Amino acid sequence: MSMTSIRFDALVPVQSPETAVFTFVAKASEIGRIARIERAGRDPSGALQGFQRPQIAAHIREIRDYLEKPNSILPNAIVVAFIKGAHLEGSSEGTVRQLVVDVSDGPPGWIVDGQQRFTALSELHDRDLEVLVSGFLCETEEELQKQFILINNTRPLPKALVYELLPQVGDLPPRMSSRSQAALLTEALNYREGSALKGLIKQQTNPKGVIRDTVLQRVIMNSLSDGALRLYSSDDAMLLDKGVTLISEYWHAVRATFAADWDGKTPKDSRLLHGTGIVSLGYVMDYLNAVTGAEARDEFARGLRLLKGKTAWSDGEWDFGSERRRWNGLQNVPADVRQLSFYLLQVIKTALAAQARAA
Repeated sequence: MSMTSIRFDALVPVQSPETAVFTFVAKASEIGRIARIERAGRDPSGALQGFQRPQIAAHIREIRDYLEKPNSILPNAIVVAFIKGAHLEGSSEGTVRQLVVDVSDGPPGWIVDGQQRFTALSELHDRDLEVLVSGFLCETEEELQKQFILINNTRPLPKALVYELLPQVGDLPPRMSSRSQAALLTEALNYREGSALKGLIKQQTNPKGVIRDTVLQRVIMNSLSDGALRLYSSDDAMLLDKGVTLISEYWHAVRATFAADWDGKTPKDSRLLHGTGIVSLGYVMDYLNAVTGAEARDEFARGLRLLKGKTAWSDGEWDFGSERRRWNGLQNVPADVRQLSFYLLQVIKTALAAQARAA
């Protein structure tokens, strides 16, 4: 390695006759000397320059926090590309060759995939990890941009599948840990004998379910944060025992109270099984548990019966006071969830206050 060039032992597989592809091992400091991140923007004349999206600070921090752990690994390669300033030496018939990068005028290459990972690596203080780097040599900038689009346009894993896999993995970032607990409970509720939701939750492994798993996970995460499940949030064993039982008992009460709107219904013909209704009723569960101490289905049912005659799950209209909405006019968007949640809670609060006065 000299001040003007850096050499890497590279594996060069035989792929395209027009574009040389290679892979090698480097540290973040070395990658920073040979390639740069060029963010998409416009020059003064309005012409497009660069192609990378803006940095996502939270994502970078999450990766960095993970990489600071002594047992962390990063098998994903950083992908770099060169139009000029780099060449391969050695026989073109050999698999192992030398990549020579001219850095006399700064980094000649571009990072086309892995910018968040590279930034996180660059911010590490106590570790200087070696990582895999994949790269290719382009003839023109147009070819570089084409490869960038193709590399970054692959279809990601469905989030539902990722969430379903989370309970099998430990030592996750905080953002994923709460989702992992929610996925763990969702799985138990979908497959445990006696569960009110057994077989009803739509997952990658149970496509015939009617309630979306991500919707139920929202209910659980809300409750873990500031609801009935928060007491069990630090103990997965308690969550799987008392947490699952509590949720199941609540939905048994919901099914019994609103049987006509539940039995044989789908989210399309009943808002009771729709994301809007499921999430809103999740807040009702937490409220009834906090105010009345409800844990068993009969206890929850006493509170839910206060809503009878004041709902429009599968026909009629919701009377929100300032406006009326058709039963199927509510959508699974934050504004509608808030409106329905507030309405349901207000009906119950008013009825409980009336009962208290009468007593």
